[in-house]
Amino acid sequence: MRMLCTLGLLAIFLCACASPQIFDGTRAYQHVTAQMNFGTRPAGSAAARATGDYILARLAESGWQTETQELTYRNVPIRNIIGKRAQGRGPLILVGAHYDTRPRADQDPNNPNAPVPGANDGASGVAVLLELARVLDASKLQNEVWLVFFDAEDNGELNACALIPPPCDTTPWNWSVGAEYFAAHLRAQPQAVVIVDMIGDADQNIYYEQTSDKALQEELWRIAARLGYTRQFIAQPKWAMLDDHTPFLARGIRAVVLIDFDYPYWHTTQDTADKVSGSSLERVGRVLQTWLEGK
Repeated sequence: MRMLCTLGLLAIFLCACASPQIFDGTRAYQHVTAQMNFGTRPAGSAAARATGDYILARLAESGWQTETQELTYRNVPIRNIIGKRAQGRGPLILVGAHYDTRPRADQDPNNPNAPVPGANDGASGVAVLLELARVLDASKLQNEVWLVFFDAEDNGELNACALIPPPCDTTPWNWSVGAEYFAAHLRAQPQAVVIVDMIGDADQNIYYEQTSDKALQEELWRIAARLGYTRQFIAQPKWAMLDDHTPFLARGIRAVVLIDFDYPYWHTTQDTADKVSGSSLERVGRVLQTWLEGK
């Protein structure tokens, strides 16, 4: 009798362990607050370094192989972070987000020289990728998957003097410095690239971005519709963006950016955690989990 009971409990335990993990917006939101606790995170800062270390630790906890790609750009240290899973299984798919924040809130009418907190513009995309790292079922992946966290996306049109003390280079930066370097040094050709940026707005409206690969957009939006997210994933073109997908498009790689640019707090000091919703993170995360696992 005792043995039967023990075996029964073991069966229940094994069943529970085998149950699939589903993307959890509450867990993802915890990654937003964790990043915010480091303070503002512009490229080259101690807070950006700490954020990168946090990302590496979470990826390792979830069983991902990790790598870093480090460079110096106009005397500013830059670090891209890569998590890899299902190596060699099939054509490469890359899902990316930037983790740096803008050093000046140039769209803020009251505090244009203050740094941007970056809850949505930076932390939300990272949060989605870190929760994906936890929940993705490696046995269901038909492709090798890389989760890539880009540095130095958000200093476009500013210069190194916004990041480091004099003497500093006053030449304006391009956008997506980290992604540009990464794309230029790729040794494998991704089958698809999906960039996640500014997707945590509680009032979520994700339109087709006009420079993105249309067929890949349609594939993702069909999944969103099947999951019941047609109000938030709007199958109409609206914004045309320079973002971390742009360097991949320039190299003939299918790429899209998921972005909600109808965000009134963009590049202001009001881009704070209270503007971000776990439900919004969850919708994006579940679309990407479904797509990656081929459900």
